[in-house]
Amino acid sequence: MENKFYKCLELDKILLLLADETSIERSREAALALEPSSGLFEANELLAETNDAHMLVGRFGTPSFGTVRDMTNAIRRAQAGAVLNTLELLRIAELLRVIRSLEEWRKKSASIETKLDMRFNMLAPNKYLETKITTSILSEDEIADTASHNLQDIRRKISIASSKVRERLDKIIHSASYQKFLQDSIVTIRGGRFVIPVKAEFRSSVPGLVHDTSASGATVFIEPMGVVEANNDIRILRSKEQAEIERILANLSAEIGAYADSMCKSYDILVQLNLIFAKANLAYKMKATAPILNADGRIKIKKARHPLIDPEKVVATDIELGTSFDTLVITGPNTGGKTVTLKTIGLFSLMAMCGLMIPASDNSELSVFDDVLADIGDEQSIEQSLSTFSAHMTMIIQILKRANDRSLVLIDELGSGTDPAEGAALATAILERLRSMGVRLAATTHYDEIKRFALETNGVENGCCEFDIKTLRPTYRLLIGMPGRSNAFAISKSLGIDDEIIARAEELVSQENTRFEEVVKKLEDSRSVLEEKLIEAENTKRESEQILKEANEKAERIEKDAKNELDLAKAQAGNIVQKARAQVYALLDELEAVKKKQNVTAEDKAKLKAGIRNMENDADPIERRKNDEYVLPRKLKKGDNVLIFDIDKKGIILDIDETAQNALVQAGIVKMRVEFSNLRLLKEDTVKKPIRKSTRTVKTDVSRTASTEVDVRGQTAMEAVMSVDNAIDSAILMNLNTLTIIHGKGTGVLRKEIQAHLKKHPSIRSYRLGTYGEGDAGVTIAELK
Repeated sequence: MENKFYKCLELDKILLLLADETSIERSREAALALEPSSGLFEANELLAETNDAHMLVGRFGTPSFGTVRDMTNAIRRAQAGAVLNTLELLRIAELLRVIRSLEEWRKKSASIETKLDMRFNMLAPNKYLETKITTSILSEDEIADTASHNLQDIRRKISIASSKVRERLDKIIHSASYQKFLQDSIVTIRGGRFVIPVKAEFRSSVPGLVHDTSASGATVFIEPMGVVEANNDIRILRSKEQAEIERILANLSAEIGAYADSMCKSYDILVQLNLIFAKANLAYKMKATAPILNADGRIKIKKARHPLIDPEKVVATDIELGTSFDTLVITGPNTGGKTVTLKTIGLFSLMAMCGLMIPASDNSELSVFDDVLADIGDEQSIEQSLSTFSAHMTMIIQILKRANDRSLVLIDELGSGTDPAEGAALATAILERLRSMGVRLAATTHYDEIKRFALETNGVENGCCEFDIKTLRPTYRLLIGMPGRSNAFAISKSLGIDDEIIARAEELVSQENTRFEEVVKKLEDSRSVLEEKLIEAENTKRESEQILKEANEKAERIEKDAKNELDLAKAQAGNIVQKARAQVYALLDELEAVKKKQNVTAEDKAKLKAGIRNMENDADPIERRKNDEYVLPRKLKKGDNVLIFDIDKKGIILDIDETAQNALVQAGIVKMRVEFSNLRLLKEDTVKKPIRKSTRTVKTDVSRTASTEVDVRGQTAMEAVMSVDNAIDSAILMNLNTLTIIHGKGTGVLRKEIQAHLKKHPSIRSYRLGTYGEGDAGVTIAELK
């Protein structure tokens, strides 16, 4: 990051945070070397990639890029015919494993189209070659017996030959005739040959070849003549073994060379994806959003939070530039946030041009620029004999040379460090020159002359960092359209300056400045009143909207209940009609039968009348009950639960009219006036009161964090299983795909217990021992469902 303007705005610190999110060395280098793009299309593409990665991380978790190293050089050497060593081959296998796992991770979200799809599609996994390497090479120093049938056969012969030699030597060392010659009754190896330790003074008593002596010279290691030939056979087999290993490595290297181009391309894609997902992870840490970009110099940031300030202390603020005005003059007291505002404008612009999301609210707008030029901070140089004013002027000269209509210029304390009158005049002239170039300009100042310039000039707007005069503390909010006050007298008074000094200073201030300050103070007071009224109006609006929402919901519920009641009434009416129709037909049949009789008796007539009465009663929807001379046990009161006797409906008394001897009763959704004589008092809990549905939010102070690995070394089997269960639960909640369980090699007890537990765990799809680079047999990799 050589651009001093970028360093001035602290872009290098943001890129260092980005680099810390990468896991591949080349991705880290790319992050630190990131340059802002001045093209709108390119910047939008970079931002869209970050936004899509941000979405994928939120839904599926961050993909693992493992411990991939840059193996491009080794792969190209293999392509040229070189034989790679075991370490290089294992690292290439790790590269292939990460490529494969990344492709599998993307398949889980294949239904979602993103800007990253082209890169994912260019990945070329090679499961065949990956498996061949990992099954052939167990570690940097060990080739598997199963790497080839020939190697397996050679090692079997070596094992048989070695056993025979050991048997012969065992007989020698346990022979009574040789016991007195030996230093120890053991068989050892020197120079790849089996030997026995003999006391130096008895060297001539044991016929054979001397291969070594001890450091003290008291022991010689002799290969007895009886095993020389057998040792020679083993030596020949060892040579064959080494030749076979070299052949295996050569074959693996040749296969890697055949896929060199696709593997190198896939590695380049891994580097790019790792950087993009690092941007997404950084955005999550900053709680950032993707801004809307334009090329018109329009900046409108909502709730901006400078990413390098403590999140607990940073104050969100709204910033605007390049909309109805092209120049913003920011004033206010020292330590009020003026410089932070300038840096936020410049830093956010550079971040967006790098494809980074910004810590601000949704729908914030930023512009791309050819240059972001800034003079912020004191560049005084003792070596160059530059004063503060000279240093600022040197920077401004460079800005004036580079600026054009596609530049963003940010200047802190414009015109300071010299005579106030001359400084104010020079500052005004610089503003006019920069504006004539068409730049987007933001500057901070304490000069009243520049505040007046902003008030009197079209396209120039005042802004101030708000200061609470009651508490004498800055609020760090930026107010557009308001000139600020330095509040020097108020601050000095609060710090203990004598009142007489303050009074004399106020006398010395020119009348013109005093009038200007009074105007600014009136504006501030008016703004505060209007802001309070606006807040009050917004609160009233929110309350009204809430009341309207509740009323609409209640109306919908009433309408739904009424519809249900109507449907029920229609169903009951249909049943009544059907029953009445059946009774009419039956009655008609009886009438026909009576007509055919010669003599109609009184009993026949009574039967017909009874049938008509039954039909009338059944056709009446109100069930008539015989009054059982019921007497109320006490006077009715509001809220009593009652039974409406003649329709057999339960209800609640809403109102009582003693004069008319009736009560207003609500039965379900229906309200009706009912006479006291038709009411029966019920027990308190026999009528269910309408239940208002409510929702509640349960807050918890438990913060869940999940890691892709859990270390259980040193724990008992039971403790380890519990730790693994907790890690699985956390991983599932955070949408992680794999979990690495570090149990160590040791006696194998932890590994056995953990794998037995994983085998029957409902959330585990599969598990395996780690490969080289993952921890070998000391770790178990579990894949979650």
